[in-house]
Amino acid sequence: MSVYRVITILLFIAILTIFSGSCGRQINFSSPPGYDLNHPITIYLPTELNEISGIIYYQKDTSIFAISDASGSLYKIFPAKNTLFQKWKFGSNHDYEDLQRVDSTFYILSSSGNIVSVKFSKHAPMLVTEFKIHDKEKNEFETLYFDSALHKLILVCKDCEEDKKNTVSTRAFDISSNTYTKGPYTINVNTIDSLMKLKKIKFKPSAAAINPLTHELFILASVNKMLVIADTNGKVKQSYLLRPSIYKQPEGIAFTPSGTLLISNESDKTGSADILVIKHKNQAE
Repeated sequence: MSVYRVITILLFIAILTIFSGSCGRQINFSSPPGYDLNHPITIYLPTELNEISGIIYYQKDTSIFAISDASGSLYKIFPAKNTLFQKWKFGSNHDYEDLQRVDSTFYILSSSGNIVSVKFSKHAPMLVTEFKIHDKEKNEFETLYFDSALHKLILVCKDCEEDKKNTVSTRAFDISSNTYTKGPYTINVNTIDSLMKLKKIKFKPSAAAINPLTHELFILASVNKMLVIADTNGKVKQSYLLRPSIYKQPEGIAFTPSGTLLISNESDKTGSADILVIKHKNQAE
């Protein structure tokens, strides 16, 4: 068992202990308004996607695009066809963490913060370009989402040297100029601590997406087994503890236009990787 896996288990045990308390109080696995996180529909994935990380929904044919942590391939999954998938090789085996699509271009985030753009054309080969972040510090990122109001990709730190225990910083990538800048906000972890009645957690985001119904930012944290909801300025509004038997290693999050929530789980060496489908109570797919 890896050191990272041991640390993750110990961290979650500590969280459970705090929530349970000495009186044996039961943990409350509640859900955001309109969703039931505890009863998702499960789409099981083939072994090749055991390390699935980022996902996005493709409305045109109701498919899901995904990346797998170290494969350097872009996958297209068809949930209605027994997870039949296509794939395109865009790079070497590297630590890829998240992806987004803007128009005809895919943007794929590596853990270093570098972004690979992949563009398809009917009349030319797949065009692959890498943009390097040039951070002075050694930082780690797993989260990339597109803010259409800013017309920028937002990177959320998982572990950045500038952050203390009570902050999580961001970066922005301007898709017009292909340049990085300081992010539009910093997340105040003290608010999460207060909502969850915890003491000084190290918040480590693994994915994020903007809900098209509420325009809120849903931030997934695999290590913390949490779903945090904030506004698009990063102000935390609510936080929910995820049931570990369902969300064994949640690394990707996306929405359909009608508000259905999609969360991808790595296999975590226990069974298959999967995609969890949580429909909004007022929506029908």
